[in-house]
Amino acid sequence: MGRLRFTLGLTLLLGLLISLGWSQGPPPSCSLVTLGLLALLVFGLFEQWPRHLPAWLARWALQVLGVALIMPLGTYLIYELSTAAGAPPFWKVKDRLTGFVSLSAVGLLLAPWVALAALVRQKDALARHQALAFDLERSEFERQALDARLRLLQAQVEPHFLFNTLANVRELVDTGSPRASAVLGSLIAYLRAAVPRLHAPASTLAQELELAQAYLEVMHMRMPDRLQFDFQADDRPCSWSAHR
Repeated sequence: MGRLRFTLGLTLLLGLLISLGWSQGPPPSCSLVTLGLLALLVFGLFEQWPRHLPAWLARWALQVLGVALIMPLGTYLIYELSTAAGAPPFWKVKDRLTGFVSLSAVGLLLAPWVALAALVRQKDALARHQALAFDLERSEFERQALDARLRLLQAQVEPHFLFNTLANVRELVDTGSPRASAVLGSLIAYLRAAVPRLHAPASTLAQELELAQAYLEVMHMRMPDRLQFDFQADDRPCSWSAHR
């Protein structure tokens, strides 16, 4: 649609500019719009067809050449079809022949450059699209790498945390401390929250908050004089899913 709007706007503007005093054939606005639509059709056709081109012929060159050739051919068809029945051929009427030459010249001078500008713009848009796709792919790779590092860190920290807590429970049991049962209960609560999600690719925010709370409770039981915490969370986003 963008190409069609541009073609119609450009050809109508050119038609209005050269229509003043024009008496050399069909109205220039109609002729230029028709030529513009024909050029657009040829440009789009050679953009896809033929599927395979010889190595020495670039597709952009074929598109520009096709647009250039359609200008005199299209103008010939316009003047031929606009010749009244029984009237002499347009090339035998001086004014109509002049109009044919003028429109063909305008088309040959402008259409290939417009086609080249469209190709450059299309190439720039494709380059921006590829750059955006590359950035998105790179961001996805970076996220996956970060997830892998976090999983590795989690795999390293959790055994260390578990062994230290068990050692702390054993020390409390050996000394007959009444806190041994509470610490063990907090560790069990943490393991119940953590173990089912060890291999899960994603979890909800509520599950992550439950895990964090269980971890903090264990740490609080291990060092009650050094750690105090207060948990506050909004209920609304707790069902949101997050990648781990």
